[in-house]
Amino acid sequence: MPSSTQEILMEAPQLIKRHRTFAGWTEFYAHTSTSTETPMRFSVYLPPQATTQPVPVVYWLSGLTCTEENFMAKAGAQEHAARLGLMLVAPDTSPRGAEIPGENTSYDFGTGAGFYVNATQPPWSRNYRMYDYIQDELPRLIERHFPAHPTKRAITGHSMGGHGALVLALRNPDRYVSASAFAPIAAPSQSPWGEKAFRGYLGDDRAAWLAYDATALMATTSWRKPTLIDQGTADEYLHDQLKPDQLAHAARTAGVPLELRLQSGYDHSYYFIASFIGEHLAFHARQLT
Repeated sequence: MPSSTQEILMEAPQLIKRHRTFAGWTEFYAHTSTSTETPMRFSVYLPPQATTQPVPVVYWLSGLTCTEENFMAKAGAQEHAARLGLMLVAPDTSPRGAEIPGENTSYDFGTGAGFYVNATQPPWSRNYRMYDYIQDELPRLIERHFPAHPTKRAITGHSMGGHGALVLALRNPDRYVSASAFAPIAAPSQSPWGEKAFRGYLGDDRAAWLAYDATALMATTSWRKPTLIDQGTADEYLHDQLKPDQLAHAARTAGVPLELRLQSGYDHSYYFIASFIGEHLAFHARQLT
């Protein structure tokens, strides 16, 4: 058994399966996480360019109920990433197997719904530390064991993952070159999904929630890098859960270069993501390369 955190982090992740994809490889891995104290899984797309040189990395954060597989299987991203020379990394959406009572009771809290926060409330605070996992542990692992360029990172995601991507970028402006999101939960402190998750993971003090609210973070962030959001106008969650107009207003007030594109007739599904993922990856490639 490894005797220290450093030794665990130095261990290579275990390859579960791989598929040849557009002259590159779509691969799935498992490893022991020190952030969550559980096994974690993630997927990687290695473009053909990665065989000869380090390549930029785009991190994808998925939405509620998803795993590390949804994006790679449904978004159609690999063809674009192969052409652009981008590595894609998609982690799972929560710890699994923490054996916390109630973690499998509902789709929007617990398993599959980590919300990319560091929980402060027991019993969630020991394992549900997805912010640390995405921000620190996973990039270190990727940059150690894969041909990833160490300074060329971008981040994107969908719904709960769009929320996570924006929060990580706004809180860490020196780490990412660009950020984007599909139908993000843009003001989670004012969203039923966000209120449920934040109350459970962070407690009743709403002031503590603002550290994970992209709309609130706009007032204090030093992020001034390109940011792209696509939102479908036929999204059933648009008005009650997502609230992108509030985020766009906060960005304008703060001087953050955020482009919100309302896409007519599109819903909340992966059909929407697949329709525009090529444009998002091209957007990131322009900043990364």
